[in-house]
Amino acid sequence: MAQKGAQLDRERISCSICLDLLKDPVTLHCGHSYCRNCIKAHWDGEDQKGIHSCPQCRQTFIPRPVLGKNTMLADLVEQLKKTGLQAAPADHCYAGPEDVACDVCSGRKLKAIKSCLTCPASYCEKHLQPHYDSPPFRKHKLVEPSKNLQENICSLHDEVKKMFCRTDQKSICYLCSVDEHKGHDTVSAAAERTERQRELEGSRQQIQQRVQDREKDVKLLQQEVEAINQSADKTVEHSEKIFTELIRLLQKRSSEVKQQIRSQQETEVSRVKELQEKLEQEITELKRKDAELQQLSHTEDHTQFLQNCPSVSALRESTPSSSIKIRPLRHFEAVTAAVSELREKLQDILREEWTNISLRVTEVDVLLSEPKSRAGFLKYSCEITLDPNTVNRQLLLSEGNRKVTVMKQPQSYSDHPDRFSEWFQVLSRESLTGRCYWEVEMRGRGVAVSVAYKNISRAGGGIECVFGYNDKSWSLYYNQKSFTFRYNKIKTSISVPRSSRVGVYLDHRAGILSFYSVSGTMTLLHRVQTTFTQPLYAGIRFWVSGSTAELCKVE
Repeated sequence: MAQKGAQLDRERISCSICLDLLKDPVTLHCGHSYCRNCIKAHWDGEDQKGIHSCPQCRQTFIPRPVLGKNTMLADLVEQLKKTGLQAAPADHCYAGPEDVACDVCSGRKLKAIKSCLTCPASYCEKHLQPHYDSPPFRKHKLVEPSKNLQENICSLHDEVKKMFCRTDQKSICYLCSVDEHKGHDTVSAAAERTERQRELEGSRQQIQQRVQDREKDVKLLQQEVEAINQSADKTVEHSEKIFTELIRLLQKRSSEVKQQIRSQQETEVSRVKELQEKLEQEITELKRKDAELQQLSHTEDHTQFLQNCPSVSALRESTPSSSIKIRPLRHFEAVTAAVSELREKLQDILREEWTNISLRVTEVDVLLSEPKSRAGFLKYSCEITLDPNTVNRQLLLSEGNRKVTVMKQPQSYSDHPDRFSEWFQVLSRESLTGRCYWEVEMRGRGVAVSVAYKNISRAGGGIECVFGYNDKSWSLYYNQKSFTFRYNKIKTSISVPRSSRVGVYLDHRAGILSFYSVSGTMTLLHRVQTTFTQPLYAGIRFWVSGSTAELCKVE
């Protein structure tokens, strides 16, 4: 009975927040009592709301009350401690297989409530008391109970690992720093923890930004699904009204148009939703990873933190910003226009304009995102040849005007106003609009892959003629060691592995120009988002003799 009474007393004078005996007890106006630090921490979390409440009865207090010590409870706690309250703990206070046991208890051990990183040892509430009462112990570092304290002890010197060797990336003790690790870059474990914590927070911010970007993309995609459905429904409605005015011969075509629109609608919506699901999965994974990093950042044990903390390079993986943009198209409206033409042309539409309607439906392309694989880009590949009327006389064309080489001797080209007179440059014969993709294989040093308007200057040695040094051309420069991008005299350095083959993707209507390094995989080098006001022409520039470039036949 005495044991039950002691247990009852313990429960009555325990804090409902930390579930431990009251420490520096304070009583609220509602009558409930808590440890001073526990209720202060609880109210600190409510400061932003401006209303503070009792964790048990939820009574609110405005303003935040000033806490006063409950001397009666404090005296009762001290008296019960002295009379052996801890001598008869309940069964649930004893350490089980999964619990951390007190290192001081003899016989059946109690659960440890704290571990000391300085001692190092784990203590139950009774044996932890000296860490609160004795001034020398108050400086010790107490953490949540841990089974891994022995990992904090150096196996060579039997000392606590309070140092970190940055040279060997491992925790060490002080004697290690003057012995096996002498001359290495060593700092205190606390200092390394602070540095890693800062880097960890930076990585979390990047992840959180990616989550925000992906959530924005998901919202845009959802809006696009609605726009596709609305546009498709409206187009079907208009098409049906037009087709009902035609004779019975056109009814078959009306059904086919409806079926094709619905099929394309389903395809486009399916594409958008598939990407939407992938982004939502990525958001979930990023949030999970963020939660793991947050939990790791709260680890009080420096050694455990350093052993479990992923490398900064792994955390700082490439985090591209949001790439989902919606093309400002009218979706299926072009189909309505085509059907209107059908109504006017009657019999001719069956032979000539039917193909036009089908093409208009399949041209609906919702997403502005570029293809993700080389196979996707090759769908837009185009045959490009170099124009002999634009080539500088120091350049030799070959391989059906697809290859160009810098020569030591001038070539015998006839005079032409389109020829680059001073700079080693050449433009394509074909103009580029819509979506186009081509690849250029480069050999030697000093080659630039470019696009330019037709009205770029050709005569003289001024920079108005040079690809990338004016507002009429965009150019990727290659020198075997690195890439740089130039537009209107502005230089952008690019830090990626070099490759002798460059892929160029152009979406003229969307204003996108992208350069890719083509090897085993495709690596984005640089992307331009602008508004093209004229058709573009592919261009190549040299500034070192002996170099060559060839427009590849891609398959």
